[in-house]
Order: sequence, then structure tokens, then C-alpha cells
Amino acid sequence: MPAPAGHVPLAVTRFGTLALCLGLALAGVLALCPAPAAALTLDEALAALEQAQRRVTDLKAPFRQLAHNKMLNQTIDARGTLYLRKPGRLRWEYQTPTPQQIVSDGTRLWIYTPELKQVNVSAAPAALAGPAGSFLQGLGQVREHFDARFLNPARPTDAEGLVVLDLIPRRPQPLLARLIVSVDPKTWLVRQAVVHDELGNTVSVRFGDVVVNSGLADSLFVFVPPPGVAVVQQ
Repeated sequence: MPAPAGHVPLAVTRFGTLALCLGLALAGVLALCPAPAAALTLDEALAALEQAQRRVTDLKAPFRQLAHNKMLNQTIDARGTLYLRKPGRLRWEYQTPTPQQIVSDGTRLWIYTPELKQVNVSAAPAALAGPAGSFLQGLGQVREHFDARFLNPARPTDAEGLVVLDLIPRRPQPLLARLIVSVDPKTWLVRQAVVHDELGNTVSVRFGDVVVNSGLADSLFVFVPPPGVAVVQQ
């Protein structure tokens, strides 16, 4: 059955916005950092995140995303490529399960679904301008904006040797109540991140090879509708 006019799939409504929050939150942590690998203390780990935030300007990374809806007991498995650039610019390109692009220049948001021949255009949601946007600066002062701990204080690293940090924003928001990041202590690249919302839904993203500070073009963060695509203003 064809989707009704103005329809946006579940994956790009609540889950999509949750993914946007995740993308912006990670803009400050998907970066190289010179912290030592051995005997890392919590304070050193948090200082490393702060230093990484100050150094990163943009990033590109392939990803696998698992978005779990607690109420429906439904998980959507998606893969694609993420692009981020400060301040507040992002582009999620989903290849599976449904090709889709979510693009923001920090002011406008475009959600393009090729199979619907439709792009939904709106002002960038409050999740971008508010709590997620503040994380771009907040991770530069992570100890000020988060209550932080190792997920397992008795064992800071997981089975892969990744340092796992549990970050609770001191001003929780509906779509971003908790952020867990798993970080390679040799390079301080984030390998996995999990966002929890207030309803118990989660978005878990596993990253491939991350490229930082490559000078991503402005054009990546502006969407021009292809011919024949319906533009729906929200």
C-alpha cells in the first residue's frame, strides 16, 4: 500500500530525531586524542573527551544503527554513512533498509525518501538547537554538563578493550536522557554509542573507520530536491 501524502516513516520521526541527537552529541567525541592507553582513570578519560571536542571540526564515518522501540518491541537495523561538521551541520545517508537522507545546515532540516519521491522540510528541531546543540560545546566541558562514570567501575574496559563511559546529562531531555560511548583507548576514536530516551527507546550506532577534519564541503549539508520530488513544508 503506498504511503499517504506527508507520511514520514517511523525510523525518521522519533528514531530519526534521536539519531540526529546522537550525531550532534558525537561531534565532540569522534576525534583523535593523545590520552595514554594504560591505567586510564575516569578523570583522564573525561579530560580526553574534552580535548577531543576542542580539536574536531568535522567527521565522516560509515555506521550500522539499531533503533529499538520498547513499546512495540521492534528493532530497525539500518546502515549508511554519517557526516558532521561544526556548528550543527549533519548528514545521515541511509542505504538500508530504505534509502533515505536526513540533512541539516543547522537551521533547516530535510528528510528525503526516494521511494516516496518526497522531501519533508522544516526548521531544525529543538533537539538540534537545544540539548543536542549544547552538547557540541558541552563535551568540551563534559564534567560540567554530565554526570559521568565508567559503565562498569570495576572494569572500565569491555571484552574488546574499549573504554565504556556512561554519561548522564545534568539536564536530561526527552530524546537524550543517557549517552553511553565505547572508545578505543589507543586512538580515542568512538567505536560505538548508545542513546537512551526517556521512554526507554534506544539507538545504538557502531562506527567503521572514522575520518576527522577532512574539510567537508558546505554542499553536503544543504539538500537540493531532484526534479519531480514533492516538497512538503512542515
